Amino acid sequence: MKLIIFDCDGVLVDSEALLVELEMAFLEQHGLSFTIDSYIDQFMGIPVKDWISNTTALLVEKTGGPLSDDFFSPLESAITRKLKEDLRPIEGALEAIKALNCNKCVASSSSINSLNNKLTHTGLYDVFSPHIFSTQLVEKGKPSPDLFLHAASKLETSPGDCVVIEDSANGVTAGKRAGMKVIGFTGGGHCPPGHGNSLLSSGADLIAKDFSDLVSLLS
Repeated sequence: MKLIIFDCDGVLVDSEALLVELEMAFLEQHGLSFTIDSYIDQFMGIPVKDWISNTTALLVEKTGGPLSDDFFSPLESAITRKLKEDLRPIEGALEAIKALNCNKCVASSSSINSLNNKLTHTGLYDVFSPHIFSTQLVEKGKPSPDLFLHAASKLETSPGDCVVIEDSANGVTAGKRAGMKVIGFTGGGHCPPGHGNSLLSSGADLIAKDFSDLVSLLS
């Protein structure tokens, strides 16, 4: 193992619990209901533009008409406000990452501005900078392998020498498609019971329930 590639949301910062709650409530207001498990499996880990595209198609099918240009603006404002007020790092993340004696980077489906803001707000930016990679840098986001392969290339590491840390089925799939070892992480506040089994079903090689567990697996 020469390079550890961390997802951000739900692995480094406990944002997914906040995002999932707001997104599900917004969609339910407009007639789309999901169980927490089905929502996580379908939408978590994909780029925002793909989330908007996928949910727009479902909403148009449900309502029978086009959406206004500012349809998602109330949700975007609510997310910005919620993250500013309540975003925290995953417990043990900063200490564990500082202790890792190997190359490490972040590869996230977030936009570069959003990603930098989250890492800065939680004190994690300096631990990873300049090795912070957004889905905006590649043509296709997760579950395609492009972002992980881009990160490995930038750090001059072969895929077989990389370990990906992911909390979503889409992210696990991307890591395996990239030819990398993947550890599924279930330490985020959004993870329902049995989420580890879902990640294993998606191809994760191992499961870490928290950062203490993760450090043991990486040692």
